Amino acid sequence: MKQEPPPMATAMSSEAAGDAKQPGCGLSGPVNETDKPGMRISMKGCAKMKKEYVLTVAIPCYNSEEYMGKAIESALVGGEDVEVIIVDDGSKDRTKAIGEEYAEKYPDNVKVISQENGGHGSAVNTGIENASGVFYKVLDSDDWFDAEAFGRVVRFLKKVVDRGKELDMFISNYVYEKVSVGKSKVINYRLALPVGRFFSWSDIGIFLPSQNILMHSVIYRTQMLRECGIKLPKHTFYVDNIFVFQPLPFVKTMYYMDVDLYRYFIGREDQSVNEEIMIGRIDQQLKITRLMMGYHDIPAIENKKLRNYMVKDIAMMMTVSTALLVRDGSEESLKKNRMIWRYLKKRYPELYRLVDRKILGKTMQMNTDLGYKVIEYGYLISRGIIGFS
Repeated sequence: MKQEPPPMATAMSSEAAGDAKQPGCGLSGPVNETDKPGMRISMKGCAKMKKEYVLTVAIPCYNSEEYMGKAIESALVGGEDVEVIIVDDGSKDRTKAIGEEYAEKYPDNVKVISQENGGHGSAVNTGIENASGVFYKVLDSDDWFDAEAFGRVVRFLKKVVDRGKELDMFISNYVYEKVSVGKSKVINYRLALPVGRFFSWSDIGIFLPSQNILMHSVIYRTQMLRECGIKLPKHTFYVDNIFVFQPLPFVKTMYYMDVDLYRYFIGREDQSVNEEIMIGRIDQQLKITRLMMGYHDIPAIENKKLRNYMVKDIAMMMTVSTALLVRDGSEESLKKNRMIWRYLKKRYPELYRLVDRKILGKTMQMNTDLGYKVIEYGYLISRGIIGFS
């Protein structure tokens, strides 16, 4: 399947960004012009929800009645400075009702948006379009924030807003939580990023293979997300990679706080990081990888450290794709692996050369039995390190 990449991302003018429609009080119609008529917004305490918050936490939910409460409660720890948007993505269970119970109980902080099912990306888009916070964070409905760490983060962001400081991306640690076996793994950025100060791309260090900036670790400035034109594809898995990747060239100022904020639950059978599910959805992984290749002219990015990080991101996406295809081992999967590398080489030759220089890039193109064994062995080690296996 050949997936054509979208046009290069360009920033909207501030005037165009300011024209985005905001939901009115008590509306029961489309949230914005780009959404389908089936999208509805349910809002409690509308008059007080018009204020500008320090942080918006968007919680995409689909049939999340069993666990969404923990996520919501952890976000409410932020108090009056935090807006919580629960996006009910066409759930068939009590997700919407539970969300509205929280909106009734916390009318100053919680609102619920119900929409026709569009997938995780559509829910994240809806959160961005309706956010009132200066900063924007996504919290998946089966994950949660550490209370102490979240309090520190919100207090810091409030100071940033109150003092008029420029900050495009805030980064913190995340923790893989495999609750069933009492196992956890912290991913921090101490060797890669300056700790406790504002910095730019020129100040970053070397990222280890495990130190990828993920949706779990970032908080973006809301207006920057709107200006970079981000629009995640509907009905597509693994869009969190796009959410982090596409805005990167628009990021000028960053701050890393060495706290274990985001708790990422591992263990549900239907989870997207389950190996069997990942192999079954490999075409989605390949689609996302192709899209990421085309968002920016990466070889032309002037800042060398930013360029290198984005090349590393593409190399990692190619590595995951190759490892899963080799792990499956069918002739069809091995053919798809050859095709994705051929696609990168033919359509983006300069980017291919940069990826090929990476150790991962060279290893993933070893199309021999020995090469496949090396790839599979490396894949198993990596899953063991982060606690997937």
